[in-house]
Amino acid sequence: MSARPAATRRTVLRGAALTPVAGLGVTACRPVGDDRSAPPAGPVELGPESEVSAGGTKLYREHNVVVGRGEDGSLTGYSTVCTHAGCPINKLDGTRLVCPCHGSEFDATTGKVLREPAVAPLKPLVVEVKNGTLVARRD
Repeated sequence: MSARPAATRRTVLRGAALTPVAGLGVTACRPVGDDRSAPPAGPVELGPESEVSAGGTKLYREHNVVVGRGEDGSLTGYSTVCTHAGCPINKLDGTRLVCPCHGSEFDATTGKVLREPAVAPLKPLVVEVKNGTLVARRD
């Protein structure tokens, strides 16, 4: 015979009642639309080169990309898919990206984490100018 006590009716009913709630918690951490939360698979045209001025940044929500331009004119780009739970980041405040899911923050010019729960930096992208248009792609 087992030394473990048998589950009471109350314990079984409580477990059954909490199971759907636990599933909601897991679902809430998943991105809303998997296709919208992916970094660009191939080269994507973002817009005119003039949209990002020296020392500035621009968030391209529809492509999950942020582009920054240094004072020297150099371009940087990062995927704006949060490295914590895969949510698409939809807010740029100056050079600070803010994830709507759990509040992680990233530096849009370096990709570095500024605020947890994310601990991994954003994935870098290659940004080039082709015929006056910004084009981003994975490296």
